[in-house]
Parts: sequence; C-alpha cells; structure tokens
Amino acid sequence: MKIYSALPKIGLILSVVFTTGFVQKSMAQQVITIQEAIDKTLSGNLQVKQAKLSESISEEDLSQAKYALLPSFNNSNSYNINFGRSLDQSTYTYNNRQFSSYNGSVSGNVVLFQGLQKLNQIKQNRLLFTADKTNTEKVKNDLILQVVTAYMQILYNKDLLKASDQQLAVSKQQLDVQQQLLDVGNKTLADLSQAKAQLATSELNRTNAENALTISYLTLAQLMEIPSSSKYEVQAPVLSSFNKPSVNYDPDQVYGQAMATFPDIKLAGLRTEASKKGIEVAKGNYYPKLTFGGTLASNFASTNKRILPGGVPDPSAYHFFDQIKDNFGQSIGFSLSVPIFNGFQARSSVRKAKISYLQNQTQEQLAKNNLNKVIYQAVADLKAAESNYASTTNTFLAQKDAFNVIEQRYAVGLVNSLDYSTSLSNKNKAEVDMIRAKYDLLFKAKVIDYYLGKQIIF
Repeated sequence: MKIYSALPKIGLILSVVFTTGFVQKSMAQQVITIQEAIDKTLSGNLQVKQAKLSESISEEDLSQAKYALLPSFNNSNSYNINFGRSLDQSTYTYNNRQFSSYNGSVSGNVVLFQGLQKLNQIKQNRLLFTADKTNTEKVKNDLILQVVTAYMQILYNKDLLKASDQQLAVSKQQLDVQQQLLDVGNKTLADLSQAKAQLATSELNRTNAENALTISYLTLAQLMEIPSSSKYEVQAPVLSSFNKPSVNYDPDQVYGQAMATFPDIKLAGLRTEASKKGIEVAKGNYYPKLTFGGTLASNFASTNKRILPGGVPDPSAYHFFDQIKDNFGQSIGFSLSVPIFNGFQARSSVRKAKISYLQNQTQEQLAKNNLNKVIYQAVADLKAAESNYASTTNTFLAQKDAFNVIEQRYAVGLVNSLDYSTSLSNKNKAEVDMIRAKYDLLFKAKVIDYYLGKQIIF
C-alpha cells in the first residue's frame, strides 16, 4: 500500500485544528510528532520484527528450492577391524583371520526429470516469499492506522482535559461567589451546597479526563515499543479554525481503488496463487524420476596380496596407497524410478493441495467482501460524523449563549444556583460532545485516506 512509502519522501504535516489552543510542554519531555511516532513504531514494534523474520524464512526457502536443482555430491568412508568369520577382500572367501579394511567412495547425482516438481516448487516459494513481504507491508499499514488512532486520542483527551480544567475553574469561582453572597445574607446554605456539589462533579470530571489522557499516552508508548514510564508530549500546533475534511466519496470508487493498493487483498491473492502452484508440485509425485549419477570408489584390506604373473601371490607387503590406486574404479549411470503404488500418498497430497487452493480462494473472496463492507461503512460513518459534528457545534454555540445569559442574570440574583449549575453543566457537556465529534470526523476522514492508500496528513 502507498501510505507509508510516501511518508518519508514528503513528511507528515500535522495540522490538526484545535479550538482550545496549544498546551505548554515541559522542556524535560520529548516532543514527538506524528511522523516520529510512526517511525518509532515501524522500527521497534515486535509485530514488524516478527513479520520480517517470517519474510527471511520464506526467502531462505526460495533459495533452497533453487539450490535443489544443483547436483548432489557425497563422500563415504569406512574403516573396519574384522574378527572371526569375515570376507577376505583378496580372495573373496570367508575365513577366521583378523584383518583391517577400508572402503571409500565419492558419488554424485542430478535429477533430470521429476514431473517438473522442483521448478514448480521454486515458483510456489517465490509467490510465498512475495506474500510474506506483502504481509510485512500489511502489518506496517495496520500499525500506521493504530498510531494515528492513538495519536489523535491523545489530542482529543488533551482538549477534553483543558475543557475540564475550564469547568473546574468556573465551579471554584462560583463557589467563592456563593460563599460571599451567603455571608451578606443574599444566598442560602442550599445554594452553597449546590455549588459545592457542582465543584465536586467538576473535580471528578477533571480526574477522569486526566486518567484518560494518561492511558492514551500509555497506548501510544506501547505501540512505539518504548518504556511505559516514558514521559513525552505530542505536537499540537495552534490553528485558528477547524477545517472540516471532505465527505464527498463514492464508495464504489473507493473500493475500486483500494482493491489495487490495499495489502490485505494483495496478500490474499498471492496466497491463492501459491496454493494453486502447490497443486502442480503435488502432481509431480505421479511422474517417474530420472536421475543421472556417477561414483568413484576404492578399497584396502590388510589381507590383500599383489598377484604376480602366473597367478602367484606376491609375498611382499601390499601397502595402503598401492591398493587404493590399483582398486580405484569409476562408474556412471542412469536411474529411473517409476511410482506404481505408494498407499495413495500422491493422490492424497494432490487432493489436499486442491483443498488448500479452495480455502485460499475463499479467504481471498472473504477479504474482498470484508473490504467492500468496511469501505461502505466507512463512507457512511464519515457522512454521519459530519452531520454529528455540525449538530454538536450548533448545540454548543446555543448552550454557550444560553449560559452567558444565565450567568449575567445569576450575577444580579435573578437566577438561582440550581438553574445556573444546570446551564453550566449543559454548556460543558455540549463542549465535550463537540470535541468528541470533531475528532471523530477527522478520524473517519483519515480512515478513507487509509483505504485509498493516500498519505495521511492532518
């Protein structure tokens, strides 16, 4: 897929719009951009390392399949001390004498024909190697989306925490106002208790928001495979407005483009091709196996005697290297092995290969169907997110205006504390809903870019 391949060339531009501004960061903490988060994840994540190791194994399998075409050579050596009844190498008769013997040979052979099994194995292993490389791309691609999700969750939780801080500050201020009004006799203890309850609620909301932010930092740290105790910040530039992403997508067009770029589809297709080639590999067991080979051999026995002209044994010692030289022999030949019956092993291997092919065909179609389903769902979710964002924005603006009026009336004693607290809670809830809808809309747009293989830019 093209998502990550384009990232190092152009660079991710983090331009997420914030309505709440930039949060100051400690100089002691590392500031991580979205690009750095992705780089750290892809370089250190164990899932990527596992995928690359599987890729290396497939590459070695491919190399081994190619080497299988080469001739094989073997050397055999044996040295024996014989006791009791043994074969005399000089006369080829059995006797009870003790003697030592040595036999050595070098042989080589090459398979000339085996139903094209080795060539088909090379083709299958090449497809499997490509599939594992594609699987590595898929793992990286999935991790990129997970990093984007975790990164955006941090940004959302930071905005949520800021809104909670603002609510807490207002609640503290109102408690002070209630206490002052109570002191001069303009408010009752019930009003003061309501203000304290509102403050307690604000403190709880602030604690929950802080915990959520901590968890989101932990999630991203785990994806990057850095210590969970690491302290870092994410880059959040100040922007004046939130630019809503486009939602005008045709699901059929998105699906058509994703079919050509999405690693899941490519991976499923490669596995189907590899299993199809596996049928040809299995069928090779039906064919005869023709082998060409040769052997160089010699031997030595302590009982051997050199034979003189006339058939008389030479009484002098017959040394080791002299025997090796005199007994040196060579042979070449062809070997043909014809399978007649092997307990239906060949037939079973072919049938299993065909079943595996059908399984991978089904898996490929499931991957296509699933992609079609999630893309249609993603396009529908994006449009729904746009409507939700518009609605929550309007609701927040209305609740904000309503609260401003209530606040002014409350300051002059025309509204009781219950109405004021209710209006404040409604405004804060509307703001939180709007923040959530904003990030939901942005994320849903990035999901479409993900399936289109586009560079992920915020």
